[in-house]
Amino acid sequence: MRDNRYGALSSWVYNLDKPVGRSFGDLEYYRDRLAACHGPILEPAVGNGRIFVPLLQEGFQIEGFDASEEMLNYCRDACQKRNLSADLTLQTFEEFSYGKSFAAIIVPAGSFQLITDEVAAAAVLKRFYDHLAPEGRLIIDLDPIGGILAPPGPIRSWTTEGGDLLTLTDNRVQTNHLAQTTLSHSRYDLWRNGALIETELELFKLRWWGVHEFRLALRDAGFADVQVSGNYQHGRAPQPEDEIFTFEAKRVTA
Repeated sequence: MRDNRYGALSSWVYNLDKPVGRSFGDLEYYRDRLAACHGPILEPAVGNGRIFVPLLQEGFQIEGFDASEEMLNYCRDACQKRNLSADLTLQTFEEFSYGKSFAAIIVPAGSFQLITDEVAAAAVLKRFYDHLAPEGRLIIDLDPIGGILAPPGPIRSWTTEGGDLLTLTDNRVQTNHLAQTTLSHSRYDLWRNGALIETELELFKLRWWGVHEFRLALRDAGFADVQVSGNYQHGRAPQPEDEIFTFEAKRVTA
């Protein structure tokens, strides 16, 4: 059983459900916010390249890393099909390292919430800060509490390129209000002609943050000029019904 690490089946499902270029409003948002960015951009938890590949294709100087080799393979394949040269490495949030500074670091789609330990999350924010050039920006999405605490939906299914069936069953097994985390058991099944071919089990854990709480966490890491926008509308204050909050902050010292 895997813990927040996308394996073969879960990566396959992710790539079918969220293919390269699919936007939830975030691709346009990040493209706009990075338009004036001069210098290299880093995307941690790059996944299958849903955001990364279109930005690379449009000429942004972007590189990325992920903790899942399976997800990186989808990203590399997408780049290869488009004749794009990509700098992608197998690294984790907690231990990533580069010998250079970045003009921007972006973390779309709530991926930061895969870091469920508060102390570890604070250390990662400091690691982001240390990898930014002066005036460099961190742009990071967080799901609001309502999205994380929503009950799991019905079994989901996808048809593969070869006509097989992939299904996902989610079961919430724990909600820890003190630690602000949820734990789900995710079961991925591959079916062929009505027969179960392969199963993959994953422990999927997320942490939710309050808006003010995350502002303070960014400031504690050294960031300044913290702004929060709701539903990919830059400058619009978050509203209770928003489905995503985006934080932007700067490193202002050398």
